[in-house]
Amino acid sequence: MTILVLGLLIFLGVHSVRIVADPWRGAMLARLGENGWKGLYSLVALAGFALLVWGYGQARQAPVVLWTPPAAMRHLAALLTAIAFVFITAAYVPRNGIKARLHHPMLLGVKSWALAHLLANGTLADVLLFGGFLVWAIVDFASARRRDRASGTVYPPGTASGTAITVAVGLAAWAAFAFWLHGMLIGVRPFG
Repeated sequence: MTILVLGLLIFLGVHSVRIVADPWRGAMLARLGENGWKGLYSLVALAGFALLVWGYGQARQAPVVLWTPPAAMRHLAALLTAIAFVFITAAYVPRNGIKARLHHPMLLGVKSWALAHLLANGTLADVLLFGGFLVWAIVDFASARRRDRASGTVYPPGTASGTAITVAVGLAAWAAFAFWLHGMLIGVRPFG
């Protein structure tokens, strides 16, 4: 469990720099340049992610069960993860109405994904992993919205075609992951 917690602290810590130390981030960007900062940031994030995956894998071998969720939670989790995939897709598809209206769909996707997994899983490792991501996404979303207001950020309006593409690609990615990749990569088949 220690490796999982260390991975979470490093991964979510590096992703929290704008929340807790934005002036320091600006100074590092100026000192290292954009590519230097991105390189350092990526290395630290990758190290944290590797520890997180390794630690979670170890914790799953000897799970500490806190509760057993009702079977119906799997259905709610499936719906929430489908929504999460659409939100995450909205972060990348230009001129879609979801990003135009909600502004930070990636963070909303992380929130939906984390909540879905908290509802469907009841081990200590799940609470640490998904609970950590949920708390981080809530705090980061609020921070990003404050930065937007402070800087007067205006998001371009979405188009019907951009929104339709976002939803179609998000749902297709969700289906591929839910029905095939989740079992192959994670070892758990959400639908059977």
